[in-house]
Amino acid sequence: MFKRFFGGRSGLTNLALLAILLFAVLPLSLDIFRLNLVGKYLTYAFVALGLVVLWGKGGVLSLGQGVFFGLGGYCMAMFLKLEASDPISTKIQSTPGIPDFMDWNQLKALPAFWVPFKSLPFSLLAVVVVPSVVAFIVGLAMFKRRVGGVYFAIITQALALILSLGIDGNQGVTGGRNGITDLRTLWGWDIRAQSSQYILYFVTCFLLLATIVGLQWLLSGRMGKTLGAIRDREDRVRFSGYDVDLFKVSAFVLAAGIAGVGGALFVLQVGFISPSLVGIVPSIEMVIFAAVGGRHSLLGAVYGTLIVNTGKSLFSETFPQLWLFAMGGLFIAVVVLFPNGLAGIWDLARRQGWSKFVRAKAGTAAADAVGLASTLSANPAKEGKS
Repeated sequence: MFKRFFGGRSGLTNLALLAILLFAVLPLSLDIFRLNLVGKYLTYAFVALGLVVLWGKGGVLSLGQGVFFGLGGYCMAMFLKLEASDPISTKIQSTPGIPDFMDWNQLKALPAFWVPFKSLPFSLLAVVVVPSVVAFIVGLAMFKRRVGGVYFAIITQALALILSLGIDGNQGVTGGRNGITDLRTLWGWDIRAQSSQYILYFVTCFLLLATIVGLQWLLSGRMGKTLGAIRDREDRVRFSGYDVDLFKVSAFVLAAGIAGVGGALFVLQVGFISPSLVGIVPSIEMVIFAAVGGRHSLLGAVYGTLIVNTGKSLFSETFPQLWLFAMGGLFIAVVVLFPNGLAGIWDLARRQGWSKFVRAKAGTAAADAVGLASTLSANPAKEGKS
């Protein structure tokens, strides 16, 4: 049982190191602004963890996980916005008691689907259920028709585009391009206060570590082994009598529910949600987080998310026009040189020993350079033409 929850002694050690980094090193070394940025990055890590299950274990690449992140975020934002739109706070509006953007668009009453979000328990449940139901419908429709591979990736990407355009084009009920903003309190608790930001950061860290432990337990059992077999030899698993479609749908729903939790935590820490967090670009970035960290490693996905987003912040502050190229270059370099991401580098180096690992990589690079030089010297005419 211990090994299944933590992946053995080495897994427990690596988890403890991550816990020390998140709960001690970062809070003691960063000011509240930077710590809040890290907390925001950690909400993206929930999506990356879901991709480890879906893509790393199941071999199903989704380019639309931003949809589920956004749905969870909007469910939480709707509750917070309704709490901030009580009749007293909105008495200057033509219709008090409804969100400001609805009043600007001349709505006279709260839309029916907004009404249940006056309840916090319902909203917390919806954070997980709404993304999961959408994933179940899409996954069942696709996997039962044997849609997979690049086709499934394109369809999920189209889903992200459709949802972002739908939110953008319905300003009266969704806030439109501006999104849902000016979120202040959670059941009367001021989420904008500095002390609240610290609490929300630690809550995010705790939930993230709990999710890692839960997924480690799940992937160490029958579901993880079956998903791995489906990824490697789907036809053989199908012919063995397993319901492959059910396992794929389950993985897709699980990844969506986890992403929804990340979206809700994002809203609590940042204080807004908009269509820019639901579309194609954020969905692709989330895939990059998992790929850089290692799509087969839960801890690697977290480190990949932190490293890529930290690099993104530093590059965007110093070279605002170049950070997209830097991110793309990092993704290409990791995928080409180390297909298993940073976690793969760590595991390989730990098994071989760091000195032997560095010498092996240096020797490989030198051999490649010598081979290229020999090829060019043997074909001088061809080199001149090129």
